[in-house]
Formats: sequence, C-alpha cells, structure tokens
Amino acid sequence: MAKRKTYDDSAAEQDSEEVSSLNESSSEDEYDEIRQEFEFFDPQTPWDFEGFKRLLRQLFDADATSFHLGAIADLILAQPLLGSTIKTEGNESDPHAFMTILNLKEHEGKPVIKELTNYISHRAGTNPQLAPLQPLLRSGSGKKVGLILTERWVNIATELIPPMYRMLLEEISWAVAEREPYTFSHYLIMSKTYLAIPSLLNEETNRPKKKMKPKATKGIDEGHTMYYFHPEDEVLERHATLFGGFDYVKPSAEGESDSKSTFHDFGIKQRGHLILIEAAKFEAAVKEMEAEFATQSSIAAATIDKS
Repeated sequence: MAKRKTYDDSAAEQDSEEVSSLNESSSEDEYDEIRQEFEFFDPQTPWDFEGFKRLLRQLFDADATSFHLGAIADLILAQPLLGSTIKTEGNESDPHAFMTILNLKEHEGKPVIKELTNYISHRAGTNPQLAPLQPLLRSGSGKKVGLILTERWVNIATELIPPMYRMLLEEISWAVAEREPYTFSHYLIMSKTYLAIPSLLNEETNRPKKKMKPKATKGIDEGHTMYYFHPEDEVLERHATLFGGFDYVKPSAEGESDSKSTFHDFGIKQRGHLILIEAAKFEAAVKEMEAEFATQSSIAAATIDKS
C-alpha cells in the first residue's frame, strides 16, 4: 500500500502533500509558482525495477558497471515493507527517489552482496579514515552492518529526505518485533560528494582568472573544496564513528572535470563517500536531521498511512 506524507498545515500555507517551488519566467522580476505533489510509496514490483537501476547507476557513478544493478534492485524489491520511494505521478510512475537498507550479514552468500562488500572494503583501504571499516565487513566479524542505499533526482528537495529516514527506522523496529533479521550493530550509508578542483582550461588560456568563492563550502578533501550531493550527510557525519571519501575505481579521463564545471575557475571531481554510524546513535542522527531541515522549510511533520 502507499505511504502518504501529510504536512502540518499550521506550519505550511500550501495544501496537504504539496511542495512549492519557483520557476523563473522570462522576466527577471517575475516568477511563476509551480506546485508539485510528492507521494511516498513502498518499493513495488514491477513499477520500480527500471527506476531503481537508473538511480543505482547514478549513485555508484563511474563504478556502476562493477555491479549487477538488476540483482541489487531485485533485493530491494524482495523486501517491500522496508524502505520508500518518492513519486509525483502515482504508484505506477517512476521513482524520483528511493531509500532502502540491505543486511550485509544476512545476504553475505549472495554474489551481488559479495561484490558490494568487497568493493566497499577495497575502497575503504584507500583512505586511512575508512580503513577501520575493513575488519568490520569481514565474514566472522560478528558485526551486523546494514547498508543504506539512497539516491534521488535533482528536483527532490533535501527536506523530503528526513521523513524517509524516519520511516526506515520505524520499519526496522516493526521488522525486529516480527523477529525478522534487521537488528544491526551499525548503519553504513553509501553516498557521493564532489571536489572543486582547478580547471585545466585556465592553464590553456591567458584570460584573467576571476577570484570566485564557490558557494556552500562544506569541507576539505584531498586539499580541495568538497561539496555534498546529499546535504543531509553533513548531519549524519556529526554522529558517525567514521566517514570519508574515496576515488572511483574507474579513472576519469583528463579534462573530464572541466566538462562538469560549475564555476569559472573550477572543474569538479566526483567521489564515493561512506558514513558509518553505530546503531545506538542513529536515532539521534535522524532527529537532528529532522530538526535542521525543518527550520529551512515550511514542511513540518510526516505521518504514514498504511491502511
């Protein structure tokens, strides 16, 4: 059945389940208001299979070809009461966002989970900040790690993500109450960031450089300015045991960062990112995420209709 998000009318002027955005018109001083309705659903076959593969390909970026994405999508769909999608055109439309959790211990015998675990372990070994992940992921470690996979289209506002985390926590608690294998020692979030790096174009031209400070600076990685594709990751990191970035196995071609340039003097380099949180601290992380993004939006609260 559909999960439906309802908004607190006392904190929002728009109707229930509507989020307003502004679309700039031909006039610089005039804006047309567009209302977009977002609905939350459980993962469902057959509507979500291809959509999941597209979003997984976006999440794993350059290394997406390293995985059998269809097998990952099948695993997600095999647990329809765990995780969520966001859609705008009803249940049978493509998901604009998804969130799920995979039990790495429970599924360790499956080839695609072996691929994922080996990949994460190898990538963690390239960054000293992530290296402690390796023994945690080894078979026989005794740790039960839940791998959270989540990705969305660029039109999905960050304020819609905390309710997905809240629903995931509730669904895990319900599953545990039913004695299903979702008791975790740690949560591992797979994500991505990008670095602002000097553009090669500046070396090929003699035009004066504009001293331009990139907006929304989030941190430093490899000596470069780092940005989050998923802004909520910054909140999760405050509660994390460890976190850090890694280069994709597939190297970028020289000059490719300039093809993705967002600033006059900067190209961008996309990287994978991992965040590990102890299970006991995850509830507090979600609460802080809800509080932080509630102050930035008129979206106030979420409820789930399972009827």
